[in-house]
Amino acid sequence: MILEQFYPKEWLESVYIIDWEARQKQGLCGVIFDVDNTLVPHGAPANEQAVALFRHLHGLGIKTCLLSNNKESRVRAFARQVNSPYIHKAGKPGVKNYMRAMEIMGTQRRTTLFVGDQLFTDVYGANRCGIHGILVNPIHPKEEIQIVLKRYLEVIVLHFYKKRRKETDR
Repeated sequence: MILEQFYPKEWLESVYIIDWEARQKQGLCGVIFDVDNTLVPHGAPANEQAVALFRHLHGLGIKTCLLSNNKESRVRAFARQVNSPYIHKAGKPGVKNYMRAMEIMGTQRRTTLFVGDQLFTDVYGANRCGIHGILVNPIHPKEEIQIVLKRYLEVIVLHFYKKRRKETDR
């Protein structure tokens, strides 16, 4: 089915519930994160929870890289707060900067995760690149109009994703 290219490998409530120790034991070396509505509400600075997450990941020896379609001033400020390299105006779902993020972290597809809140940019790009993509629910409902419009289409894709999951779980 054509919609499968947009299906996440996993769909979780939040980035903050992931068991990072278990992932590290399974071979995780690096995580590429979207920023807005994945780690914090759109446009918000890094909060204590985000800073603690990155500190925890770095303490485990897991590398990080932020990959955002947003402008540099936004991404750079957040990246400084969480002590992570970043790529701004990333052109997601294009594959080029997913590959560049792995280069920056020194990781490979099989040892890298991508975490984001949008199907048509974040997850689709990770799938195109061959990276394990995790979709998380948006942190905050307030979003830019172009994202709001995409969310209506995401509902359709996620309906078929859930249906497929039920079939494979039987």
